[in-house]
Amino acid sequence: MGISDEQLMLNYQQGDTAAFEQLYSKHKGPLYRYFVRQLSQKSLAEDLYQDTWGKVIKAAGNYQVTAKFTTWLYRIAHNLLIDHVRAVKPLDEAADMGDETMDNFDASINNEQAHGRPDEQLEDEQKAKLLKSCVASLPAVQKEAFLLNIELGLTAAAISDIADVTLEATKSRIRYAYQSIKQCVAAKWQGVTHD
Repeated sequence: MGISDEQLMLNYQQGDTAAFEQLYSKHKGPLYRYFVRQLSQKSLAEDLYQDTWGKVIKAAGNYQVTAKFTTWLYRIAHNLLIDHVRAVKPLDEAADMGDETMDNFDASINNEQAHGRPDEQLEDEQKAKLLKSCVASLPAVQKEAFLLNIELGLTAAAISDIADVTLEATKSRIRYAYQSIKQCVAAKWQGVTHD
């Protein structure tokens, strides 16, 4: 087993740049997807992504292990996202996810592979499109909780630390997100199959 993220950050704090490179390499993909899925502008997602790593570098001297590194990292990301969204528009109007940003999300949601038959592949593609649309229509706080839970496998406790809300609020956000997605997909799928 390798060195923990927390130890890598402490090593970086002591001047070990290779430790930072390991942390960056490990977390760059999920962190970038976190921003892309919350915002419609790829360039804005890239800016906030870079700002997050900039804050990690600036905070390295004061870093203390008070939580998992991922919780600390995503709290920084969450706060940057909230600051941006508050400056631009109300939180629940955060933009939809683009189709091109959902490739990895599809993989984490769609555990079944296409069976090879064109009709089954088409059906799977339609379901994936409906799912993306339903996730995109969630209120921003539910979308964030859902994606952190699904994409990163974070627990409700970790998500509540990141979002700085109670555990019960986080559990409710996740539960409502799942319910909304299930209802949305069912309603949209019924519309597709009856057209």
